Amino acid sequence: MDKKVKIIAKIVIVLAAFSLIGCGTANDRTEKIKDLDFTVLADDAIPAELKALIEEKKAEEFKLTYQDGGFLYICVGYGKMATGGYSIQIKELYETVNAIYISTLLIGPEPGSVDLTKKNSPSYPLVVVKTQGIEKSVVFD
Repeated sequence: MDKKVKIIAKIVIVLAAFSLIGCGTANDRTEKIKDLDFTVLADDAIPAELKALIEEKKAEEFKLTYQDGGFLYICVGYGKMATGGYSIQIKELYETVNAIYISTLLIGPEPGSVDLTKKNSPSYPLVVVKTQGIEKSVVFD
């Protein structure tokens, strides 16, 4: 009987060790390898096909990626806003073992800063980021 308890205890210890090892590698998959260099594109620098996709989606919030000519384009749109004066900050853009992560922040207009011409005109805040073409999925944060 005592021998069976020792064998079961050893099996439990081995299984516990394997489960801890598995947890460690899962966390490594979301660990940053490196920050990515990027360019925020002006409207006239966006490829025509991508610009057409954005035009279809801009009234609602959207997140999309587009590959062209060895580059990856990452787009984040915040939908229709009642006024202008919004900006978008890229908080992070980095690569992990399995994916590319991007985090953005919509910054609203300062109270009283929107001029009268923009006050009654809707806007569609969005950002298009161009980076090197990496064949990994993009995770939007």
